[in-house]
Amino acid sequence: MPQSLLTTAEVADLLQLAEITLRKWRLTGTGPRFVRCGTSVRYHSADLDSWIASRTVASTSEVRA
Repeated sequence: MPQSLLTTAEVADLLQLAEITLRKWRLTGTGPRFVRCGTSVRYHSADLDSWIASRTVASTSEVRA
């Protein structure tokens, strides 16, 4: 069964961010991994989950690798 693919609008809504933020992250490579389908961009839900997990910290002084 294929993983579900989410649109930029769906991911922005999920993360409570503006779509422009996700676009900027795609340019800088700091956001979640994405799939380019022609001119469309989609996100695997598993990649989004992994990206969120990689940013989970216990305190504000914790340094991300």
